[in-house]
Amino acid sequence: MASTDPTPQEQAHVHSLRRIDHLVLAARDLGALAEFFRHLGFVVGARNRHPWGTQNHIVQFDGSFIELIGVDPAFHVAPDHDPHNFSFSGFIGSFLGAREGGAMIALTSDNAEADARAFKVTGAGDFEPFHFERRGKKPDGTAIEVAFTLAFAHSPLMPDIGFFACHHHFPQNFWDPAFRQHVNGASALEAIVIVAENPADHGEFLSHLTGVREYAASSRGISFELGNDPVQRIDVLTPHAFRQQFGAAALPGEAATPGIAACVIRVADLDKFAMALEGNRTLFERVGKMCVIAPQSAFGLALAFHDAR
Repeated sequence: MASTDPTPQEQAHVHSLRRIDHLVLAARDLGALAEFFRHLGFVVGARNRHPWGTQNHIVQFDGSFIELIGVDPAFHVAPDHDPHNFSFSGFIGSFLGAREGGAMIALTSDNAEADARAFKVTGAGDFEPFHFERRGKKPDGTAIEVAFTLAFAHSPLMPDIGFFACHHHFPQNFWDPAFRQHVNGASALEAIVIVAENPADHGEFLSHLTGVREYAASSRGISFELGNDPVQRIDVLTPHAFRQQFGAAALPGEAATPGIAACVIRVADLDKFAMALEGNRTLFERVGKMCVIAPQSAFGLALAFHDAR
């Protein structure tokens, strides 16, 4: 990837560790997706609406969340990104035109403008930061204001995945312990898993994206550890390694390009969680220390629930 000589300040920010802020899970029927997560025992936030036509619900964990996203029935696919402005709505619209599932990976940021410059320096992206605000609601119905600035990155080798760093300007309004009291015992988003035929091809980009300079690599794939409070990883696995780890049903077909295939969620008691899934007739498979719901049942993304004990 092409790069320019960074200033000392930019160089310092290039190697800042960026943890997982959230995973964007896209579905054509947002209401059905939200109801599915409620059925699994999650607290699902109220529906939020963006002026550019997307809508979402938030499922919070400790320090990260899953954004359930869809589009307004009157939504028209926005123009694609120009060379320096990434179109969030255009990406989601195009993604849903082809598939459902894990669409985007958002990493933490305390300065999106600096992250955008860092991505430009390393060749991971050359987009202007995108700022937006919206109104939200706390669990008790209290109205709040939240605001975000996004710094986008892009890998030509992973065109079906969106990447950005997300700066929360009013975190005290966004994060709420009441949103994290999931009856299923879920507490953390541990990992996002990408499947690719040649995982090593994506090491340089993901290193620049996360700020992780040294990452694990093997014949199975590559793994970026993003800290231990709680544990977080981004893994890129071969199709064979993915099926070995998550079960054959978790990857029923071969993708033409790399894509987000699974997320791993920590639960307090896997046996209790499995009994709850059996009780509400949710199809799943026990694979090692995980309960895995196949993508056919989970809107295109394998959901793996892990007992960390």
